[in-house]
Amino acid sequence: MKKEYLITVDLGGTKILSALFDKENKIIERVKIPTDAKKGAKHLVKDIASSVKQLIKQAGVKSGNVIAVSMGVPGTVNPESGMIETAPNLDIKKFNIKQSLEDLIEIPVLIENDVNLAGLGIKKYEYKNNVKNMLVVFVGTGIGGALFFNGKLYRGSSFYAGEIGHIKVDKNGAFSSEPDSSFEELASRTAIVNSIVQHIKKGKKSVLENFVKEDKKIKSKSIAKAISKDDDLVKKEISKGCKIIGTVLGSLTTLLNFDSIVLGGGLLEANHEFMLPKIQDAFNKSVVKEIGRVVKLNVTKLGDDAPLYGGIALSEEFSGNG
Repeated sequence: MKKEYLITVDLGGTKILSALFDKENKIIERVKIPTDAKKGAKHLVKDIASSVKQLIKQAGVKSGNVIAVSMGVPGTVNPESGMIETAPNLDIKKFNIKQSLEDLIEIPVLIENDVNLAGLGIKKYEYKNNVKNMLVVFVGTGIGGALFFNGKLYRGSSFYAGEIGHIKVDKNGAFSSEPDSSFEELASRTAIVNSIVQHIKKGKKSVLENFVKEDKKIKSKSIAKAISKDDDLVKKEISKGCKIIGTVLGSLTTLLNFDSIVLGGGLLEANHEFMLPKIQDAFNKSVVKEIGRVVKLNVTKLGDDAPLYGGIALSEEFSGNG
């Protein structure tokens, strides 16, 4: 039976997005279901398996024609063993998701950190492999990173490389020794939204007041609307986050001499016109000028599709064709 399809699964804290690629690397079917991690890892794997089976059924293909399932996980994973060491947003530790999923779908499974997977997609399909030393940073529920050196994904000695969200920084983006002051605790979408909500509860005026009164989740598009309406509170809090992001990226670039930095995540993708110039300004102020001069700072155009396309690159790496 000819193997001509590939499935990529982007396992997120709120959604499981699956896509089926044909042999021309085109997406021919998608399935999106909510993530329910409260019932435990085994139940979550059953949901993923159901999503994969639904995808195959909708596309009208046979599982035997699927080369592999490449999956991105929001946490620290070992691509070789298939073990999730820790995935805090899913409340999973020491769980072999590769073996558990393979038992249910009978298709080979490959796993990778979600931002690493997105980085692989960005490098190959957005930059056409024309980058050498690249940092990819996704700002979302937390902040995750992917590192590329000499054109290769750097996973680190124990697969923890890229966990930049846990770098200790202060409110100005400077490295700090404060134990409860990490990059993602100050500048993730979660942190920025929480700060906006707290200010509204204290009486600050904002077009987002009804979201707080009705206890509705404030999403990236709502923030974009608030910015378009010149909401002072939202613009101020987003600007604070941009300063921290730009400062941290500048410091990391001084250390590691990147040629490209790519930013992603719904917050940045929805608000890049407002955020990117402010991040660039903070970056310019913190990086050594001679090093910063060669860096291109951009927001990914692939969006949610970045990890999906990364699944192709991951399958090629493990098949020896990458």
